[in-house]
Amino acid sequence: MNQPSARRERGEAIFKEVFGREPRPGSYPEFLRITVDHLFGEVWARPHLSLEERELVALAAVALGRTDWELRGHIGASLNLGMSREKIIEVIIQLAYYGGWPVANNGLRVAQEVFAELDNVTGKDADHDR
Repeated sequence: MNQPSARRERGEAIFKEVFGREPRPGSYPEFLRITVDHLFGEVWARPHLSLEERELVALAAVALGRTDWELRGHIGASLNLGMSREKIIEVIIQLAYYGGWPVANNGLRVAQEVFAELDNVTGKDADHDR
């Protein structure tokens, strides 16, 4: 019933909806296949949570793990799914109580960098054009 090709197609579609782009092969194509097929094709496709809710869970998890590379990607995904910068900041601030102040400090720094990079691309002033 859950054929590999259907799982792959579902995973690719969900990945694209979340990140706004196709999955990009990196140094480890087998890991990308596992990520697309299993994480997005099965876990993210499960019922009861919306993509936005799943993204909030992912955002919190990678912020708590202080995995800056993944945090940058999930901040971008959150924005891509329509979340406001303020909502992203609130998630990170709340993590200070659950993961510690260093987690929140790191997350806020990464968010500020991502927002500034996006503002540079779009020509916005990060301090005045929110």
